[in-house]
Amino acid sequence: MSETTTRAEATPPGAALLSHRQILTILSGLLLGLFLAALDQMIVSTAMKTIADELNGQTLQAWATTAYLITATVSTPLYGKLSDIYGRKPMYLTAISLFLVGSLLSGIANSMYELAAFRAVQGLGAGGLMSLAMAILADITSPRDRSKYMGYFMAVFGISSVAGPVVGGLFAGLETFLGTAGWRWVFLINVPIALVALVVVARVLNIPHKRVDHRIDYLGALLLTVGLVPLLIVAEQGREWGWDSGRAIAMYVIGVLGLIGFVFAEKRSGDEALLPLRLFKRQTFSLGNTVNFVMGIGMFGGMVSLPLYLQIVKGYSATEAGLMMLPLTFGIMTAAGTSGRITAKTGRYKVFPVLGFGLMAVSLFLFSTIGTDTPVWQPLVLMFFMGAGLGLCMQTLLVAIQNDAEPRDMGVATASATFFRQIGGTVGTAVFLSILFSTVGDKIGNALRSAFGDPAFVAALAKPENAQIAGALKNGGGSGVDLNNTEFLNTLDPVIARPFLDGFSGSIDLVFLVGGLVTVVGFALVWFLREVPLSNRSGLERVNDEAAPAVAMH
Repeated sequence: MSETTTRAEATPPGAALLSHRQILTILSGLLLGLFLAALDQMIVSTAMKTIADELNGQTLQAWATTAYLITATVSTPLYGKLSDIYGRKPMYLTAISLFLVGSLLSGIANSMYELAAFRAVQGLGAGGLMSLAMAILADITSPRDRSKYMGYFMAVFGISSVAGPVVGGLFAGLETFLGTAGWRWVFLINVPIALVALVVVARVLNIPHKRVDHRIDYLGALLLTVGLVPLLIVAEQGREWGWDSGRAIAMYVIGVLGLIGFVFAEKRSGDEALLPLRLFKRQTFSLGNTVNFVMGIGMFGGMVSLPLYLQIVKGYSATEAGLMMLPLTFGIMTAAGTSGRITAKTGRYKVFPVLGFGLMAVSLFLFSTIGTDTPVWQPLVLMFFMGAGLGLCMQTLLVAIQNDAEPRDMGVATASATFFRQIGGTVGTAVFLSILFSTVGDKIGNALRSAFGDPAFVAALAKPENAQIAGALKNGGGSGVDLNNTEFLNTLDPVIARPFLDGFSGSIDLVFLVGGLVTVVGFALVWFLREVPLSNRSGLERVNDEAAPAVAMH
């Protein structure tokens, strides 16, 4: 028996296992790992347009985002199960190491397909960074007190949200930095941070661990991958293949069969399943994760579309667009901090996700009305309220699921919350980008046909300096222009550029509208969430309480 196990079992029932100072010491390691994942999301989202332009793959950018989300999603429940067996610390170190390797490889990618493959490696690490941090926090704090410590997590999100867009935009705007193309540092910046995180986590993340003997459900993980990947591929490629083409139908069939096989594999594996089906009998777990899934769709719909609107339609640089995303961050931090303090004081929490989904739905519907000429202050204000809605939902739903879980299921339950939100995010990203790029060509074409009736537009095309774009438009209409690289819009005559901007704006509005409709579904569902009183015992204390009778018998 290990020293840590002995120490955990020997602690008297009802006694706190860790002091406030010990909790803060452990948090320092968790926050570094969390900072990696949060910073990467903000840097990449802001710089993706520039990266896609540099690699000549603007319409392929969904591959890079989707590949990352797929591996992060599938690996998340595996981390939960493995950490129950081998302990949180070794799995957290593994997650950081994989993230480091993936970041290094992404920094040397030479095509969008290579970048997608390397982002998949990065996602394998990211799947553990957030879920394990939340699971460890659940181990060492009670649901009632957890909201206070969540403030540190929100601070990290806030710092990364402020620094990420600025750093991402800065690197994306640099031709070279230290002899390497500036955009590559969007990924390479993670390497030194990950090395520091490895050292800190190895030194400070020492908490009692009682091994739970599980078999790893590798068959379930394989079938889940077989189920998810084809469906996400067809979501991204359906517009090019044709939604009823032979390849698309093959993807549908493989995906559905994979998911059916996954359910049967989980039923057969019982408690050893990747996602034990008995957990879905708990109303808070099943409904909470359904709502998490819907939230992921709506959240990523906004996250993907806003930077594109600001950069393509409004013409801001990557750095400027990143800074303009700050109201979203402030909204998340303000709402999460306020709801956390109220929850810690009152023990009540259901009202917050109800209000949060309402705010998100209204914000997305209002976003769907913005256009090429909309004053920029309007989307900035809407970003704050969108962020506030997210802040009210994210941590509250996680605490509700953790509070309702048994100590032996804490790793799996925590991972499930991240898992379903990431699945929603993966589906949302693939579908929304597919909607955007499958409709933008037609919308640009319609705008151009109207523009050809405008004397000012025809006069602009007749100018010698616009001869190249005039030839492309007259020979192929809107189809004569390559949308894989949108940099040409920055130097195009404003009169000629206008139909392109209107086309992109119209497609982005459609994405926001669909996101709003999805969020309304979440708003309706969250009303049925049962509010279970929050426990005052941490995960480790609950394990200790359960172990005490067995120790006394011996």
